[in-house]
Amino acid sequence: MAYKIDDSCIACGACLPECPTEAISEGDIYVIDANVCIDCGACADVCPTDSPKPE
Repeated sequence: MAYKIDDSCIACGACLPECPTEAISEGDIYVIDANVCIDCGACADVCPTDSPKPE
């Protein structure tokens, strides 16, 4: 199971350096590649809007 970033994302970039597999890509709303995500939750731990959620 992977994490998915919902539309509450403010594209602040806090999650990018935390992802150990570099599964997150930038955009208006950041996106997590489910094929690369290892479900560690590091992105969710640092997100100020709690946007990353387990799928």
